[in-house]
Amino acid sequence: MKKQVKSNVYWVGKTDWELKTFHGMEYSTHRGSTYNSYLLLEDKVALIDTVWSPYAKEFVTNLAAEIDLNRIDLIIANHAEPDHSGALPELLRRIPDVPIYCTANGVKSLKGHYHQDWNFHPVKTGDTVRLGQKELIFVEAPMLHWPDSMFCYLTGENILFSNDAFGQHYATELLFNDRVDQAELWAESIKYYANILTPFNPLVTKKIKEFVGLQLPLDMICTSHGVVWRDNPLQIVQKYQEWAADYQENQITIIYDTMWDGTRIVAECIARGIERADPAVTIKIHNSAKFDKNDIITDVFRSKAILVGSPTINRGIMHSVAGLLEEIRGLGFKKKKAAAFGCQGWSGEAVAMINDGLTKAGFELMDEGLKVFWNPDAAAREQAVAYGGGLVGKLKNLE
Repeated sequence: MKKQVKSNVYWVGKTDWELKTFHGMEYSTHRGSTYNSYLLLEDKVALIDTVWSPYAKEFVTNLAAEIDLNRIDLIIANHAEPDHSGALPELLRRIPDVPIYCTANGVKSLKGHYHQDWNFHPVKTGDTVRLGQKELIFVEAPMLHWPDSMFCYLTGENILFSNDAFGQHYATELLFNDRVDQAELWAESIKYYANILTPFNPLVTKKIKEFVGLQLPLDMICTSHGVVWRDNPLQIVQKYQEWAADYQENQITIIYDTMWDGTRIVAECIARGIERADPAVTIKIHNSAKFDKNDIITDVFRSKAILVGSPTINRGIMHSVAGLLEEIRGLGFKKKKAAAFGCQGWSGEAVAMINDGLTKAGFELMDEGLKVFWNPDAAAREQAVAYGGGLVGKLKNLE
Protein backbone atom coordinates (compact mmCIF):
# COMPACT_ATOMS: atom_id res chain seq x y z
CA MET A 1 0.00 0.00 0.00
CA LYS A 2 1.34 3.41 -0.92
CA LYS A 3 1.73 6.05 1.80
CA GLN A 4 1.44 9.75 1.18
CA VAL A 5 4.63 11.66 1.84
CA LYS A 6 3.45 15.07 0.66
CA SER A 7 0.95 16.25 -1.98
CA ASN A 8 1.46 13.96 -4.99
CA VAL A 9 4.52 12.19 -3.56
CA TYR A 10 3.99 8.64 -2.23
CA TRP A 11 6.17 6.01 -0.56
CA VAL A 12 5.87 2.65 -2.34
CA GLY A 13 8.83 0.81 -0.81
CA LYS A 14 9.32 -2.25 1.38
CA THR A 15 9.81 -2.55 5.15
CA ASP A 16 12.16 -5.43 5.93
CA TRP A 17 11.62 -6.37 9.56
CA GLU A 18 13.60 -9.62 9.22
CA LEU A 19 16.87 -8.18 7.91
CA LYS A 20 19.72 -8.96 10.31
CA THR A 21 22.80 -8.21 8.18
CA PHE A 22 23.51 -5.97 5.21
CA HIS A 23 26.27 -5.87 2.57
CA GLY A 24 26.48 -9.63 2.97
CA MET A 25 27.51 -10.17 6.59
CA GLU A 26 29.38 -6.86 6.89
CA TYR A 27 26.80 -4.65 8.59
CA SER A 28 24.46 -5.65 11.42
CA THR A 29 20.87 -4.47 11.19
CA HIS A 30 19.45 -5.08 14.65
CA ARG A 31 16.34 -3.06 13.81
CA GLY A 32 15.85 -4.23 10.22
CA SER A 33 15.65 -1.71 7.40
CA THR A 34 13.46 -0.21 4.71
CA TYR A 35 13.97 0.06 0.97
CA ASN A 36 12.34 3.37 0.14
CA SER A 37 10.89 3.91 -3.31
CA TYR A 38 8.86 6.99 -4.20
CA LEU A 39 6.08 7.53 -6.75
CA LEU A 40 5.53 11.09 -8.04
CA LEU A 41 2.04 11.46 -9.51
CA GLU A 42 2.44 14.74 -11.40
CA ASP A 43 1.43 15.45 -15.03
CA LYS A 44 4.22 13.02 -15.75
CA VAL A 45 4.60 10.06 -13.42
CA ALA A 46 8.07 9.36 -12.04
CA LEU A 47 9.32 6.46 -9.94
CA ILE A 48 12.39 7.14 -7.79
CA ASP A 49 14.41 3.97 -6.99
CA THR A 50 12.98 0.50 -6.34
CA VAL A 51 13.70 -2.20 -3.72
CA TRP A 52 16.07 -5.10 -3.07
CA SER A 53 15.78 -7.98 -5.53
CA PRO A 54 14.31 -10.58 -3.09
CA TYR A 55 11.22 -8.35 -2.95
CA ALA A 56 11.11 -7.47 -6.65
CA LYS A 57 7.98 -9.43 -7.59
CA GLU A 58 6.18 -8.25 -4.46
CA PHE A 59 7.17 -4.67 -5.26
CA VAL A 60 5.97 -4.78 -8.87
CA THR A 61 2.71 -6.51 -7.90
CA ASN A 62 2.00 -3.91 -5.22
CA LEU A 63 2.95 -1.05 -7.51
CA ALA A 64 0.65 -2.37 -10.25
CA ALA A 65 -2.20 -2.44 -7.72
CA GLU A 66 -1.67 1.28 -7.09
CA ILE A 67 -1.15 2.51 -10.66
CA ASP A 68 -1.28 1.23 -14.22
CA LEU A 69 2.42 0.58 -14.82
CA ASN A 70 2.09 1.99 -18.34
CA ARG A 71 1.40 5.40 -16.78
CA ILE A 72 4.99 5.55 -15.46
CA ASP A 73 6.80 8.03 -17.71
CA LEU A 74 10.30 7.81 -16.23
CA ILE A 75 12.38 6.05 -13.59
CA ILE A 76 15.07 7.75 -11.51
CA ALA A 77 17.92 5.49 -10.39
CA ASN A 78 19.74 7.56 -7.78
CA HIS A 79 22.07 4.63 -7.04
CA ALA A 80 22.60 1.27 -8.73
CA GLU A 81 23.37 -0.86 -5.67
CA PRO A 82 20.94 -3.83 -5.69
CA ASP A 83 19.07 -2.76 -2.55
CA HIS A 84 17.80 0.21 -4.62
CA SER A 85 17.77 -1.15 -8.16
CA GLY A 86 16.94 -4.80 -7.50
CA ALA A 87 13.36 -4.62 -8.82
CA LEU A 88 14.30 -2.93 -12.10
CA PRO A 89 14.60 -6.18 -14.14
CA GLU A 90 11.16 -7.34 -12.98
CA LEU A 91 9.60 -3.91 -13.56
CA LEU A 92 11.19 -3.37 -16.97
CA ARG A 93 9.91 -6.71 -18.19
CA ARG A 94 6.50 -5.07 -17.90
CA ILE A 95 7.43 -1.59 -19.19
CA PRO A 96 10.66 -2.15 -21.16
CA ASP A 97 10.94 1.21 -22.93
CA VAL A 98 10.57 3.56 -19.95
CA PRO A 99 13.58 5.91 -19.73
CA ILE A 100 15.93 5.54 -16.75
CA TYR A 101 17.61 8.73 -15.53
CA CYS A 102 20.91 8.14 -13.74
CA THR A 103 24.51 9.32 -13.81
CA ALA A 104 26.98 8.11 -16.43
CA ASN A 105 28.53 5.92 -13.74
CA GLY A 106 25.03 4.71 -12.97
CA VAL A 107 24.70 3.42 -16.52
CA LYS A 108 27.96 1.47 -16.11
CA SER A 109 26.91 0.09 -12.75
CA LEU A 110 23.40 -0.93 -13.82
CA LYS A 111 24.76 -2.63 -16.94
CA GLY A 112 27.35 -4.36 -14.76
CA HIS A 113 24.70 -5.69 -12.40
CA TYR A 114 21.96 -6.67 -14.85
CA HIS A 115 23.63 -6.89 -18.30
CA GLN A 116 20.73 -5.07 -19.95
CA ASP A 117 20.83 -2.18 -22.41
CA TRP A 118 17.83 -0.32 -21.08
CA ASN A 119 16.67 3.14 -22.20
CA PHE A 120 19.30 5.07 -20.23
CA HIS A 121 19.33 8.86 -19.99
CA PRO A 122 22.61 9.94 -18.31
CA VAL A 123 22.39 13.17 -16.29
CA LYS A 124 24.81 15.42 -14.43
CA THR A 125 24.52 18.11 -11.76
CA GLY A 126 22.13 20.86 -12.80
CA ASP A 127 20.25 18.80 -15.38
CA THR A 128 16.48 18.81 -15.01
CA VAL A 129 13.42 16.91 -16.17
CA ARG A 130 9.96 18.48 -16.16
CA LEU A 131 7.01 16.64 -14.64
CA GLY A 132 4.54 19.41 -15.50
CA GLN A 133 4.51 22.48 -13.29
CA LYS A 134 7.27 20.92 -11.18
CA GLU A 135 10.66 19.60 -12.16
CA LEU A 136 13.35 17.34 -10.83
CA ILE A 137 16.86 18.78 -10.48
CA PHE A 138 19.72 16.27 -10.46
CA VAL A 139 22.78 16.60 -8.22
CA GLU A 140 25.65 14.13 -8.64
CA ALA A 141 27.03 12.79 -5.36
CA PRO A 142 29.96 10.54 -6.33
CA MET A 143 31.34 8.34 -3.54
CA LEU A 144 28.40 9.04 -1.25
CA HIS A 145 28.86 6.21 -1.16
CA TRP A 146 29.38 4.75 -4.67
CA PRO A 147 30.75 6.47 -7.81
CA ASP A 148 27.27 6.46 -9.39
CA SER A 149 25.35 8.04 -6.49
CA MET A 150 23.20 11.11 -7.02
CA PHE A 151 20.41 13.12 -5.39
CA CYS A 152 17.37 14.66 -7.02
CA TYR A 153 15.28 17.60 -5.85
CA LEU A 154 11.59 18.17 -6.55
CA THR A 155 10.71 21.84 -7.05
CA GLY A 156 7.40 23.07 -5.74
CA GLU A 157 7.46 20.48 -2.95
CA ASN A 158 11.02 21.31 -1.83
CA ILE A 159 11.93 17.65 -1.35
CA LEU A 160 15.44 16.24 -1.61
CA PHE A 161 15.57 12.56 -2.56
CA SER A 162 18.95 11.75 -1.04
CA ASN A 163 19.27 8.01 -1.57
CA ASP A 164 21.79 6.58 0.96
CA ALA A 165 22.79 9.95 2.45
CA PHE A 166 21.01 10.87 5.72
CA GLY A 167 19.51 7.38 6.05
CA GLN A 168 19.68 4.61 8.59
CA HIS A 169 18.91 0.90 8.68
CA TYR A 170 15.73 1.15 10.70
CA ALA A 171 12.51 -0.72 10.00
CA THR A 172 9.41 1.32 10.76
CA GLU A 173 5.88 1.70 9.45
CA LEU A 174 5.69 5.22 10.89
CA LEU A 175 7.68 6.70 7.97
CA PHE A 176 8.49 10.14 9.42
CA ASN A 177 11.32 11.19 11.76
CA ASP A 178 8.99 12.89 14.25
CA ARG A 179 6.91 9.74 14.75
CA VAL A 180 9.61 7.22 15.69
CA ASP A 181 11.60 6.62 18.89
CA GLN A 182 14.23 9.36 18.84
CA ALA A 183 16.86 7.38 20.76
CA GLU A 184 16.58 4.51 18.25
CA LEU A 185 16.62 6.90 15.30
CA TRP A 186 19.80 8.69 16.34
CA ALA A 187 21.54 5.48 17.40
CA GLU A 188 20.95 3.99 13.95
CA SER A 189 21.85 7.26 12.19
CA ILE A 190 25.28 7.58 13.81
CA LYS A 191 25.97 3.86 13.36
CA TYR A 192 25.12 4.21 9.66
CA TYR A 193 27.44 7.17 9.25
CA ALA A 194 30.30 5.65 11.27
CA ASN A 195 30.32 2.34 9.40
CA ILE A 196 29.49 3.48 5.86
CA LEU A 197 30.28 7.14 5.27
CA THR A 198 33.34 7.84 7.47
CA PRO A 199 35.82 7.22 4.62
CA PHE A 200 34.13 9.97 2.63
CA ASN A 201 34.16 12.76 5.24
CA PRO A 202 35.69 15.41 2.92
CA LEU A 203 33.19 14.56 0.19
CA VAL A 204 30.28 14.81 2.63
CA THR A 205 31.39 18.29 3.66
CA LYS A 206 31.90 19.34 0.02
CA LYS A 207 28.52 18.02 -1.14
CA ILE A 208 26.62 19.69 1.70
CA LYS A 209 28.28 23.02 0.87
CA GLU A 210 27.44 22.51 -2.80
CA PHE A 211 23.78 21.80 -2.08
CA VAL A 212 23.50 24.74 0.33
CA GLY A 213 25.04 26.90 -2.40
CA LEU A 214 22.12 26.05 -4.70
CA GLN A 215 19.90 27.99 -2.26
CA LEU A 216 16.98 25.62 -2.68
CA PRO A 217 14.29 25.61 0.02
CA LEU A 218 14.11 22.33 1.91
CA ASP A 219 10.94 20.95 3.47
CA MET A 220 11.78 17.24 3.44
CA ILE A 221 14.60 14.77 2.91
CA CYS A 222 13.39 11.46 1.51
CA THR A 223 16.09 8.86 2.14
CA SER A 224 16.37 5.36 0.71
CA HIS A 225 16.65 3.64 4.10
CA GLY A 226 14.77 4.48 7.27
CA VAL A 227 12.74 7.61 7.91
CA VAL A 228 11.66 10.61 5.88
CA TRP A 229 12.98 13.75 7.56
CA ARG A 230 10.05 16.17 7.64
CA ASP A 231 10.43 17.73 11.11
CA ASN A 232 13.39 20.13 10.82
CA PRO A 233 15.14 18.15 8.08
CA LEU A 234 18.25 20.29 8.45
CA GLN A 235 18.95 18.62 11.80
CA ILE A 236 20.37 15.54 10.08
CA VAL A 237 22.33 17.73 7.66
CA GLN A 238 23.85 19.57 10.63
CA LYS A 239 24.73 16.24 12.25
CA TYR A 240 26.45 15.11 9.06
CA GLN A 241 28.50 18.29 9.12
CA GLU A 242 29.56 17.48 12.72
CA TRP A 243 30.26 13.83 11.99
CA ALA A 244 32.28 14.65 8.87
CA ALA A 245 34.59 16.97 10.84
CA ASP A 246 36.74 14.15 12.33
CA TYR A 247 34.11 13.66 15.02
CA GLN A 248 34.90 12.66 18.59
CA GLU A 249 33.31 12.85 22.01
CA ASN A 250 34.87 12.71 25.47
CA GLN A 251 35.05 8.93 25.22
CA ILE A 252 37.73 6.24 25.38
CA THR A 253 36.93 2.80 24.01
CA ILE A 254 38.80 -0.34 25.08
CA ILE A 255 38.70 -3.30 22.72
CA TYR A 256 40.19 -6.72 23.47
CA ASP A 257 40.04 -10.44 22.92
CA THR A 258 41.25 -12.93 25.51
CA MET A 259 42.15 -16.61 25.89
CA TRP A 260 42.22 -17.26 29.65
CA ASP A 261 40.87 -13.93 30.90
CA GLY A 262 44.29 -12.32 31.46
CA THR A 263 43.82 -9.68 28.76
CA ARG A 264 40.25 -9.08 29.94
CA ILE A 265 41.53 -8.42 33.47
CA VAL A 266 44.13 -5.98 32.11
CA ALA A 267 41.43 -4.18 30.08
CA GLU A 268 39.23 -3.74 33.13
CA CYS A 269 42.14 -2.57 35.28
CA ILE A 270 43.12 0.00 32.63
CA ALA A 271 39.52 1.22 32.62
CA ARG A 272 39.63 1.58 36.41
CA GLY A 273 42.75 3.69 36.14
CA ILE A 274 41.21 5.93 33.47
CA GLU A 275 38.07 6.45 35.56
CA ARG A 276 40.08 7.37 38.65
CA ALA A 277 42.13 9.91 36.72
CA ASP A 278 39.19 11.40 34.80
CA PRO A 279 35.70 10.60 36.16
CA ALA A 280 34.11 12.72 33.42
CA VAL A 281 35.28 10.57 30.51
CA THR A 282 32.95 7.94 29.06
CA ILE A 283 34.58 4.50 28.98
CA LYS A 284 33.31 1.66 26.79
CA ILE A 285 34.76 -1.87 26.91
CA HIS A 286 34.16 -4.41 24.12
CA ASN A 287 35.27 -8.01 23.76
CA SER A 288 35.79 -8.06 20.00
CA ALA A 289 34.99 -11.78 19.79
CA LYS A 290 31.61 -11.39 21.50
CA PHE A 291 30.33 -7.91 20.62
CA ASP A 292 28.89 -6.75 17.31
CA LYS A 293 31.72 -5.27 15.26
CA ASN A 294 29.60 -2.46 13.82
CA ASP A 295 28.59 -1.36 17.31
CA ILE A 296 32.27 -1.42 18.29
CA ILE A 297 33.15 0.70 15.25
CA THR A 298 30.43 3.18 16.20
CA ASP A 299 32.11 3.57 19.60
CA VAL A 300 35.49 4.01 17.90
CA PHE A 301 33.88 6.77 15.83
CA ARG A 302 32.67 8.48 19.01
CA SER A 303 36.03 8.18 20.80
CA LYS A 304 39.01 10.49 21.11
CA ALA A 305 41.19 7.48 21.91
CA ILE A 306 41.03 3.70 21.75
CA LEU A 307 42.99 0.93 23.44
CA VAL A 308 43.32 -2.42 21.71
CA GLY A 309 44.44 -5.58 23.47
CA SER A 310 45.21 -9.20 22.64
CA PRO A 311 47.25 -12.03 24.06
CA THR A 312 49.99 -13.41 21.84
CA ILE A 313 48.94 -16.58 20.03
CA ASN A 314 51.06 -18.39 17.43
CA ARG A 315 53.35 -15.36 17.32
CA GLY A 316 50.35 -13.22 16.40
CA ILE A 317 47.10 -11.74 17.69
CA MET A 318 43.57 -13.07 18.10
CA HIS A 319 41.67 -13.14 14.81
CA SER A 320 38.80 -10.95 16.06
CA VAL A 321 41.28 -8.19 16.91
CA ALA A 322 43.09 -8.58 13.59
CA GLY A 323 39.82 -8.38 11.67
CA LEU A 324 38.66 -5.32 13.57
CA LEU A 325 41.96 -3.52 12.97
CA GLU A 326 41.51 -4.14 9.24
CA GLU A 327 37.95 -2.77 9.36
CA ILE A 328 39.18 0.32 11.19
CA ARG A 329 42.01 0.83 8.69
CA GLY A 330 39.55 0.86 5.82
CA LEU A 331 37.34 3.48 7.47
CA GLY A 332 40.18 6.00 7.69
CA PHE A 333 39.49 7.62 11.06
CA LYS A 334 41.41 10.85 11.67
CA LYS A 335 42.77 12.70 14.72
CA LYS A 336 42.31 9.83 17.15
CA LYS A 337 44.85 8.47 19.66
CA ALA A 338 45.54 4.84 20.51
CA ALA A 339 47.54 2.40 22.62
CA ALA A 340 48.02 -1.36 22.74
CA PHE A 341 48.14 -3.91 25.55
CA GLY A 342 48.17 -7.66 26.03
CA CYS A 343 49.22 -10.69 28.02
CA GLN A 344 51.96 -13.08 26.96
CA GLY A 345 53.63 -16.21 28.14
CA TRP A 346 56.87 -16.27 26.19
CA SER A 347 57.23 -14.76 22.68
CA GLY A 348 55.04 -11.67 23.11
CA GLU A 349 54.56 -10.27 19.58
CA ALA A 350 50.96 -9.08 20.09
CA VAL A 351 51.53 -5.52 21.33
CA ALA A 352 53.96 -4.69 18.53
CA MET A 353 51.57 -6.14 15.94
CA ILE A 354 48.65 -4.12 17.32
CA ASN A 355 50.80 -0.99 17.29
CA ASP A 356 51.58 -1.64 13.65
CA GLY A 357 47.91 -2.11 12.83
CA LEU A 358 46.90 1.06 14.66
CA THR A 359 49.61 3.07 12.91
CA LYS A 360 48.51 1.81 9.49
CA ALA A 361 44.95 2.77 10.43
CA GLY A 362 46.05 6.37 11.01
CA PHE A 363 45.94 6.49 14.81
CA GLU A 364 48.54 8.40 16.80
CA LEU A 365 50.18 6.07 19.31
CA MET A 366 50.40 7.43 22.85
CA ASP A 367 53.24 5.07 23.83
CA GLU A 368 54.72 1.66 23.08
CA GLY A 369 51.94 -0.17 24.91
CA LEU A 370 51.59 -2.37 27.98
CA LYS A 371 52.79 -5.98 28.17
CA VAL A 372 51.76 -8.23 31.05
CA PHE A 373 53.14 -11.73 31.66
CA TRP A 374 50.89 -14.71 32.28
CA ASN A 375 47.79 -14.33 34.44
CA PRO A 376 48.04 -10.83 36.01
CA ASP A 377 48.93 -10.94 39.69
CA ALA A 378 48.20 -8.13 42.14
CA ALA A 379 51.29 -6.17 41.08
CA ALA A 380 50.44 -6.51 37.38
CA ARG A 381 46.88 -5.39 38.02
CA GLU A 382 48.09 -2.29 39.83
CA GLN A 383 50.49 -1.68 36.95
CA ALA A 384 47.52 -1.76 34.54
CA VAL A 385 45.52 0.63 36.74
CA ALA A 386 48.47 3.03 36.83
CA TYR A 387 48.88 2.67 33.07
CA GLY A 388 45.26 3.71 32.53
CA GLY A 389 45.71 6.76 34.73
CA GLY A 390 48.90 7.68 32.93
CA LEU A 391 47.14 7.58 29.57
CA VAL A 392 44.77 10.30 30.72
CA GLY A 393 47.72 12.61 31.27
CA LYS A 394 49.26 11.67 27.92
CA LEU A 395 45.96 12.38 26.18
CA LYS A 396 45.76 15.86 27.72
CA ASN A 397 49.32 16.63 26.62
CA LEU A 398 48.53 15.52 23.07
CA GLU A 399 45.27 17.44 22.75
